[in-house]
Amino acid sequence: MKRLNLKSTCLLSVILLLNISSLWGQTTKEEMFATLEKTGSVYYAYPSDEIVAQTPVPKGYEPFYISHYGRHGSRYLISDDDYKWVLDLLEDANKANALTPLGIDAYNRLSKVWIEAEGHGGDLSPLGVRQQRGIAERMYKSFPQIFTDSVKLSARSTVIIRCVLSMDAFSERLKEFNPTLDITRESSNKYMKYLNYHTNEALDFRAKNGGIWREEYRKFEQSHTKPERLVNSLFSDSTYIVKKVNPFSLMWALYWIAGDMQNMETNVSFYDLFEKQELFDLWQCVNYRHYVCDATSAQNGGIMMGNAKPLLRNILDSANEVIHSNGKGGTFRFGHDGNLMPLAALLHLQNCYSSVADPAEFYKAWSDFKIVPMAGNVQIVFFRKKGSDDILVKFLLHENEITIPPIKSDILPYYHWKDVEAYYMSLLENK
Repeated sequence: MKRLNLKSTCLLSVILLLNISSLWGQTTKEEMFATLEKTGSVYYAYPSDEIVAQTPVPKGYEPFYISHYGRHGSRYLISDDDYKWVLDLLEDANKANALTPLGIDAYNRLSKVWIEAEGHGGDLSPLGVRQQRGIAERMYKSFPQIFTDSVKLSARSTVIIRCVLSMDAFSERLKEFNPTLDITRESSNKYMKYLNYHTNEALDFRAKNGGIWREEYRKFEQSHTKPERLVNSLFSDSTYIVKKVNPFSLMWALYWIAGDMQNMETNVSFYDLFEKQELFDLWQCVNYRHYVCDATSAQNGGIMMGNAKPLLRNILDSANEVIHSNGKGGTFRFGHDGNLMPLAALLHLQNCYSSVADPAEFYKAWSDFKIVPMAGNVQIVFFRKKGSDDILVKFLLHENEITIPPIKSDILPYYHWKDVEAYYMSLLENK
């Protein structure tokens, strides 16, 4: 590789910023209308088709360590009942001749979905397995210098089965490329104190009777949930609606079912039941809750970043252990969206820590599907050069390079580890 001169370095930096801008620009209604799957919020399937080429490594540097935190892959809705009560309602209405032709069609579609979904509430889906295998494969091929014979790697997950199976799918794919890899896999309550940590302050803020944000949110949700058109398109009997249908609950249930279909094998869609504006409005409500309860909305004063501090401490300690041993390896961690959101904020990944107060502007400042899609992940890749103690790192969000605006660098998207470590230590020391 030829040495990059100043002109080339500046050009690459401009290209990087343009790539980041195209991937992480302000969310618009038009964007959501064009890709309705994004209205699925945290059910947005991993956007592997948005991965772009990475910038060249500075001359003489090679990767030697990778630190990772990933959300579990695609899953079914949390509970079987999330499907079943809607199916039971439509079945009852069908027997009562209370469904429109569209309602009958929706009932038949959901019956087909139930064949796959039954018994799988909260489970990792086959797509989730494929996502984790794909992430591992691209990691191996992008940084082969790390995955040499018998190198020691650590994989840990929360105790939730879909996270354990995500870890397993990821680890198995690495070993398919090199069976000698020494991957220690663990899932234990011992590691929950940093893999899935929540401060008491955060828990109190989210509590049903403790959040100062709840009344404003209630009004926002009420004004953005308009189920009458949807319900009347499905049910032909107004008396049946009065006696047996909760329009608000039904609309939300169908929204979640529609959003999660992208994570299942059954090729069925429910988006035609909704108008695009309805999906956009419902998504804004979900995004509102995530922004306030897990990220950096002005309402919470930044307290949610405290949930990720033990995880950041583990990231720093694990990296320094490898650096000081002059070894190489990888640390892979598997958890949940509620862990990845505050981590992205605490790391100060670009566009992941904005703080605004106006609920109408929330989605423009912060969008959940961009930060925590199914299988979403943060990777920090470490590089060293023979004869130099200046270790470089770069950050990837969903396998795309991303910057850390508070940290200055003359070699973007790469950073000097000493600067990164100093900045993050200052955040940990700030109580």
